[in-house]
Amino acid sequence: MPEASPDPKMRIFDRTLLRRRRDRAAASFGDYDFLLRRAGEDIVERIAAANRDFEVAADLGCHRGTLAQAIAEGGLPQGKIGMLVSSDMSIPMLTAAPAPRVIADEEALPFANGSLNLATSILSLHWANDLPGTLIQIRRALKPDGLFLSALFGGETLTELRQSLAEAEIELEGGLSPRISPFADLRDMGSLLQRAGFALPVADTDRVTVRYADPLRLMADLRGMGETNTLIERRRTPIRRATLMRAGEIYREKFALPDGRVPATFDIVIVTGWAPHESQQKPLRPGSAEARLADALGTVERPAGDKTGR
Repeated sequence: MPEASPDPKMRIFDRTLLRRRRDRAAASFGDYDFLLRRAGEDIVERIAAANRDFEVAADLGCHRGTLAQAIAEGGLPQGKIGMLVSSDMSIPMLTAAPAPRVIADEEALPFANGSLNLATSILSLHWANDLPGTLIQIRRALKPDGLFLSALFGGETLTELRQSLAEAEIELEGGLSPRISPFADLRDMGSLLQRAGFALPVADTDRVTVRYADPLRLMADLRGMGETNTLIERRRTPIRRATLMRAGEIYREKFALPDGRVPATFDIVIVTGWAPHESQQKPLRPGSAEARLADALGTVERPAGDKTGR
């Protein structure tokens, strides 16, 4: 498997640790993949809405075959996707995905330039150290007018847990250590797609609120998903029991619902981009409009600097 080698300044996550976490989560992953299934269904709906077929597609960071599972459950028109390549950095995850399979890190993609008609990534790219660089690799792997669809955690994901852990640690230990990953904002993702060279970029958010009996159940789900802390700057010692218990108390005090359960926010950012092609819609040249805005608004057009009468 090609080794990722981003600029050391870009290293936020320990991807070796991430792979080990995914390896451990693989055996029971089907008990914890509810968010992955939801995002996969959304991606399949968008593929179905695209007015074209895709001869070669790749699901990057596929876990146990997220896209293939969503297609099997939701269906796509016959021939919509020709060959679907499953790709993941975790071998135990990948062995459960349908063939053909490629062991690969999303930060060092093995696909040749212009080899894919469709690339998807479902709840994986929020762990990329160099997300702009990864997006550039994906765009290069797409054929002209190829489609990229991705779902990744962003925005206010796990905001309740982040606040509760921070307050507990400051209160009991007099300091603060990073325990929840930083997540990209919706506006950031649109800009990143443009920087990577994608045409017609679109980004929107599906906010999911999951209700738990207690915060410890949420943390257990995160372990089952393989989504626990892999920050390079994380504290290397386990969180103290007293701090963990206090975080749970703060979580309930600040966020408990009327029925006593607690919410956990997951913002799933869905992004769409196309590899540039001459057939795609382009913005009009300045001055090429055939109608005047003033006429449409029923007002009088004045040169810049002129003042309206009183």
